[in-house]
Amino acid sequence: MLPIPGRIPLFAQRAERIRIPMPLPTHRRTAVILAGVAALAATTFALLSGHADAPSAATQPTPVMSVELTPPRSSRLPLQVPATGNVAAWQEATIGAETEGLRLTDVRVNVGDAVTRGQPLASFDASLVQADVAEAVATVAVARAEALEAEGDARRAKLLEGSGAMSAQQISQYLAAAVVARARLDAARAAEQRQRVRLANTRVLAPSDGIITARTATVGAVVPAGQELFRMIKDGRLEWRARVAVSDLEVLAPGQPVVLRVSAGSSFRGRLRMLSPDIDTQTHTGLAYVDLPTDANVRAGAFLTGHIEVGEAPALTLPQTAVLLRDGFHYVMRVGASSNVVAVKVDVGRRIGDRIEITRGLVAADRVIVSGLGFLSEGDTVRVLEAPLQASPARTNAEALARSAP
Repeated sequence: MLPIPGRIPLFAQRAERIRIPMPLPTHRRTAVILAGVAALAATTFALLSGHADAPSAATQPTPVMSVELTPPRSSRLPLQVPATGNVAAWQEATIGAETEGLRLTDVRVNVGDAVTRGQPLASFDASLVQADVAEAVATVAVARAEALEAEGDARRAKLLEGSGAMSAQQISQYLAAAVVARARLDAARAAEQRQRVRLANTRVLAPSDGIITARTATVGAVVPAGQELFRMIKDGRLEWRARVAVSDLEVLAPGQPVVLRVSAGSSFRGRLRMLSPDIDTQTHTGLAYVDLPTDANVRAGAFLTGHIEVGEAPALTLPQTAVLLRDGFHYVMRVGASSNVVAVKVDVGRRIGDRIEITRGLVAADRVIVSGLGFLSEGDTVRVLEAPLQASPARTNAEALARSAP
């Protein structure tokens, strides 16, 4: 079929509407491919970086608490020798009856009373003794009269000696009678003195100042001579008889100060008076005698613990809050490089006030957590609080001016 003149064939119209793109040059196609690859690589890197950062931030450990650190303090502490023992009377006096067969009529003191030398403690019925004293006085008077008569006869006989008026035998008899009469007078006087002493002993007096610790005297009792009526601490003076290990005896010397602790938590000081010359073969300890002050609030027989100070030595100390007791061991806690808690076992010694001595496990350059150890475990992450620095006055004024400037 022949085409109609003036009309465009149908296939030509379709070819005109469908335009086939022409291929790009080779150098431009290479540039486009490289740009696409670079964009894809950048997008992939960004996605990978974002996914890598997210887990890191999520797994960062959170501090369990904020802590402060402190170094051990170096100071000189007293060297102490530990000891234990009982309180006893320095001297104990026993007061007994010195009369025989007399009845107690009055008791004036009781256990715990403080007495002074010569103070009456008790008294006996003195009526019988008074009668004996009166009889002794009369006997002395008779003996004195006889002695005077005998001495007069002896003087007269002595004057007649050699005159022949009296024989030598008679003269000797008068002289001997005078000596016998004088001896009888002396014996009568001694008997009177003995009865007066008995009369004085009907009043029981304190032999010295002291404190009554026991009383057996009972009103109405008839006691034999020598029976104990009272017991007292002489001068109210107490001492601490402390047991000390044999290895520590070499460093002890009289005059060293002693610190004793009582059950209430208080303490008082004494002074070492002497050391026993022997050693107990069963306990392998020596005995130290320590004088106690008169105002010490202790009683005889009390068991006390204490120590004897023998000098001073350098030592490292920490606050007691910085030492943790766990499972029978003492620990301190340090902070590692990753802000994690590291427990360190230490050995402790004496406690002085609110501080405790560290004998092993730390050096002066170490820093440990001050408090809150009971809430921490090894490996926990903490935040360390540094001590705030004090700004100088010039810097503070400059900052204030800078803030006030418009």
